[in-house]
Amino acid sequence: MIYQDGKLLLIAGPCSLECKDLSFRVAEKVAEISQKYADNLSVVFKGSFDKANRTSIKSPRGPGIDEGLQILADVKKEFALSVLTDVHESAQCAKIGEVCDALQIPAFLCRQTDLLVASAKTGKSVNVKKGQFLSPYDMKYAVAKLRDSGATEILQTERGTTFGYGNLVVDMRSFSIMAENDTPVIMDATHSTQLPGAGNGSSGGERKYVELLAKASIVAGANGLFIETHPEPEKALSDSATQLPLDKLEDLVKKCIDLYKL
Repeated sequence: MIYQDGKLLLIAGPCSLECKDLSFRVAEKVAEISQKYADNLSVVFKGSFDKANRTSIKSPRGPGIDEGLQILADVKKEFALSVLTDVHESAQCAKIGEVCDALQIPAFLCRQTDLLVASAKTGKSVNVKKGQFLSPYDMKYAVAKLRDSGATEILQTERGTTFGYGNLVVDMRSFSIMAENDTPVIMDATHSTQLPGAGNGSSGGERKYVELLAKASIVAGANGLFIETHPEPEKALSDSATQLPLDKLEDLVKKCIDLYKL
């Protein structure tokens, strides 16, 4: 179980695992925050071994499943953190479940029944992101697929809804609506600032709104935050326009803890 009742859940790490050195640099800060705010915060380190949903076929995708899972295993051992990664194909689930404490269903795959079933059957926590194309009311069907397949813990994540071309909007009602499915509801504060396809072959974004959306979601009833963070976002292999600078992570987390406690 990665969610602890009464504590704000933080899922944080780089978009792509990129390499061990980068992953350890981010994990060290995430672990520091975890220890410092342990009374009010539960923390999971995230990192993607494969960015399978890229705008361009030329975009870098990450280290791959074998190297990526080794990095996550090393992070777990070195920093005593729970770890989470994305899963894209049902055949990957069992292997990922051997290392990770939680599997994450990407937003575009939230209706993929076989993927949901296979993730649930690992016995690990499953975080399913709401598709950008999906009403929050319809997340009950994704949750039902996981629940009926024996998932031990289910989380839902809001990450914005398509609004015209190249834009996303967050409906703050989503947290209340999705909570009716009797699971924790998480806010993806970084992906929600994306401008999909607006970066001439990659997604653009408006990082300046990450803090606003994070704080607003806590007030609206979110149980946790998903935040991608990087020491030098402008050099990140993916989502360089939306990742939060690593040196700004603790300040944002502290502000959100204060709101959550209220």
